[in-house]
Amino acid sequence: MCRLFALTSERPQSPIVALQALDIMKEGHDGSGVGLFLSGLGGTFEEMADCPILSGIFTDKGLKRLDTFMLDTGFMTKHKLTIRVSKKPPPGVPNRDIYLIRAYEYPEHWDHYSEDEKHEKLLALQLTLRQMGQEKNDMIVFSFWPDVIMIKEIGDPITVAEHLKLDRNELKARIVMAQGRQNTNYAINLYACHPFFIQGISTMTNGENTAFIPIREYLQSRGFMGYQGYQSDSEVFTHILHYTIKKLGLPMEAYKHVITPLQDDHLQAHPDSNFLMHLKNSCRSLIIDGPNCVIGCLPDKSLFMVQDRKKLRPGVVGGQPGYYCFSSEICGLDAAVPNRDKTKDFQPMHLDTAVVYADRKEVTLCRQTDPLPQAH
Repeated sequence: MCRLFALTSERPQSPIVALQALDIMKEGHDGSGVGLFLSGLGGTFEEMADCPILSGIFTDKGLKRLDTFMLDTGFMTKHKLTIRVSKKPPPGVPNRDIYLIRAYEYPEHWDHYSEDEKHEKLLALQLTLRQMGQEKNDMIVFSFWPDVIMIKEIGDPITVAEHLKLDRNELKARIVMAQGRQNTNYAINLYACHPFFIQGISTMTNGENTAFIPIREYLQSRGFMGYQGYQSDSEVFTHILHYTIKKLGLPMEAYKHVITPLQDDHLQAHPDSNFLMHLKNSCRSLIIDGPNCVIGCLPDKSLFMVQDRKKLRPGVVGGQPGYYCFSSEICGLDAAVPNRDKTKDFQPMHLDTAVVYADRKEVTLCRQTDPLPQAH
């Protein structure tokens, strides 16, 4: 099993908060990798929230290729955080040249593009850069999106944090998602490290997705360029969420009905029975098999947790207005919010979606037996 921790806060928080919570849960991950998703950024990056930010790891030659490519496409650097580290990394952490976080100004000829057109083109550029890096093994690109930073590395989470000096102000964020990896199914590959991301949507998972192959094949048949890669069987959870919201136009509360639909006898008694039966039949290939606990973030900064029907992976949500945390274990929650009212902690069961919406006022419980909202 891996370990997950996420927080949503009115005030930007250091990613160290999440990594310390992972460290408390250390028996659940083996130190083979760590991944961070940061959004609602503070510091300098907050002042350029509309600018796309490129996150990745580069060799010196790869950085030169990146610079040439971005200039050719018309992107100009607006702000950057370049992390150069010692050539003698700590045990278990690879030797890297540059960890790069760079905000760009859009090319002038992008001004006439709609928001959706910009989103498609940003994804296409990210995929192009990823392919370029894989061809020469000189770039690893995690995200290229406004108000998003992603950092991933092999090694123990706290060791990586100290090595990269992740306590710096420029990395504070209102949304932090962190995963401590346990290497079970795949060779250690940073593209297999959670959280995963596509067009403003991110998820991370503790579990095993034995239905991976049919889900992957269904997604790849949709004709959308972003549904590719799949170094991990858990990446499809991110893409199913994207498909649910962006392609089907459904609210986040429908996600659970796609991945773990109600059984037919319960569907017949549901207020939205006709629609949900049609959804179940048309998206049958996206039904997951677990056990899985999924934590996800939406473009509007809502944070949520769901479980599959097997409910064999722990998860708990708690906190106080303005600051809530999602954790694989209560000890991680205790480390991050020790003074909360623990009687209000919530552990989602298989029918539940636990959500903290962008206002951060409370934990909202959505049950699959409730009517579907049109939108929040």
